[in-house]
Amino acid sequence: MLPTLPIPSPSESMITRTVPGWQTELATAIHDPMELLRHLGLSTDALHPSRVVPNRFAMRVPLGFIGRMRRGDPHDPLLRQVLPLAEEGLDVPGYLPDPLQERGAMARPGVLHKYRGRVLLVTTGACGVHCRYCFRRHFPYAEGHAAHGHWDSAVEHIAADVSVREVILSGGDPLSLGDDKLATLAERLSAIPHLRRLRLHTRMPVVLPSRVDDRLLEWLHTCPLDTVMVLHANHPNELDGQVRQAVEGLSGIGVTLLNQSVLLRGINDSEEALIGLSEGLFAMRVLPYYLHQLDPVAGASHFAVTPERAGALLHALRAELPGYLVPRLVREQPGLPYKLPLGETV
Repeated sequence: MLPTLPIPSPSESMITRTVPGWQTELATAIHDPMELLRHLGLSTDALHPSRVVPNRFAMRVPLGFIGRMRRGDPHDPLLRQVLPLAEEGLDVPGYLPDPLQERGAMARPGVLHKYRGRVLLVTTGACGVHCRYCFRRHFPYAEGHAAHGHWDSAVEHIAADVSVREVILSGGDPLSLGDDKLATLAERLSAIPHLRRLRLHTRMPVVLPSRVDDRLLEWLHTCPLDTVMVLHANHPNELDGQVRQAVEGLSGIGVTLLNQSVLLRGINDSEEALIGLSEGLFAMRVLPYYLHQLDPVAGASHFAVTPERAGALLHALRAELPGYLVPRLVREQPGLPYKLPLGETV
């Protein structure tokens, strides 16, 4: 049974509000690196988590995601994605706070208009998990998300540009917002005649599958726009039965499901990991979409995979998998009107 919280009302002395289970689960996420290591039976002799960096980019990991990590393994690929290490404090040339120059592409607060035909809304700075390679780990969310003004400025910008056919909800993670707020935004966007698609970029169904509840499925199902959800899984160990159930709920209402990954050293830079990920995703009716070269964001240089290694992995995937299971290897280059394909030579 879901917990209820009493909320005062001007007309009633007390009413009750149901708190969604995913919000309760999110509230118990682990924020202390040492506590995470204790959960996994690890000591600082095996890993040396940073005690300084988290003050600037705090750790956050749901317990359900921790449950998919291998106990006693300091090299677990899920652990390595979320544990802050001392390498994050290195000052590496070429690794910048704003590697994609997004501030220069901000047409309105939280409205990124980099590509023709589509705009991206930075809906929130909140995420279900804080990935240490996040390219927006230094983003000024306090003043730079589209929810300021109750979406008015963002919706006005989209309505005024008839070339825009698709709106992308990003963040942070848009599914960190409540469903009533998201449904209201979707309703406003659906009223714009030239819009055709609503795309959500989210890691929540993977790291917190309880987020895919009846209310989310309800408003997605009734949204007049074609809905696309781009998930973010990097390793086959992230895909368990609960994730499958969440994804099946989404595909069951007609949401088009894609996945994008980041190529990460020591995590998924092997043929076995990438093949297992593509096969595991397709078994859940999710198509591999993009495999990103790491964006050079300050604090993430230790995740970088060389272009030569990335190209070799792409060729290995092509040799082992049908074309529809091979994600496109890309890098985002500031100023280009599209993501730059890599490894296209024979």
